[in-house]
Amino acid sequence: MEPGVEELMPRLLPVDDCDLAEDFDPTVPPRTPQEYLKRVQIEAARCPDVVVAQIDPKKLRKRQTVNISISGCQPAPEGYSPTLKWQQQQVANFSAVRQSLNKHRNHWQSQHLDSNVSMPKSEDEEGWKKFCLGERVYSETEALSDNENLGIDYIKVGFPPLLSIVSRMNQATVTSVLEYLTSWFGEKKFTPELGRWLYALLACLEKPLLPEAHSLIRQLARRCSEVRVLEENKNEEQISALNLIICLVSRYFDQRDLADEPS
Repeated sequence: MEPGVEELMPRLLPVDDCDLAEDFDPTVPPRTPQEYLKRVQIEAARCPDVVVAQIDPKKLRKRQTVNISISGCQPAPEGYSPTLKWQQQQVANFSAVRQSLNKHRNHWQSQHLDSNVSMPKSEDEEGWKKFCLGERVYSETEALSDNENLGIDYIKVGFPPLLSIVSRMNQATVTSVLEYLTSWFGEKKFTPELGRWLYALLACLEKPLLPEAHSLIRQLARRCSEVRVLEENKNEEQISALNLIICLVSRYFDQRDLADEPS
């Protein structure tokens, strides 16, 4: 070590010159404190000055850029802003749903899933998108044909957020799936399948929120506000669904700066 560097980084375990046995072998366990400290010195001297980490790019997540916005939600289109009474009622209903879910979680966990239900692993982003939204929405294919309408094919239309399914999801999985669907929604249109799952995942989200969940629901509310402004046909049912998600994020999860001003 250079003298100048040693002044900035003094030795924590200084070792004075000491008489070690002629047969001292640094590869065997030390027998005395002096031998131990000497062995530490020898090992430190063998360490390279610069170490370069070997990183496998394939293991990095695809999305490395994080956009953080501190702005609130965009106002609802004129004539579509929810009333305060409506918002308060939705929060009360949502709170009742969460209480019921928590109360009966063990019961629903014990229920057997149908043989065609295969829940993806928590880290399987594409698998969860297809599971929740169905291949028809995920792949943006045309509506089902008349022959397919004879029976429900959940692989095509997506599995609904049944209590027997969401009760089996721990908080890590709930947060991951919420992230996957919010990311998907960031580039796609709002659909009933997406709305049902977002509501169910919010109902499963435990308070107090973890930082990543806090960021996710704010991102979700902002995206809902963007979509309803761009809604060309002003579909009341869809705008009401978007209003509902914004209401729950802002008023139930205490993100009041994102709340809609009562009409």
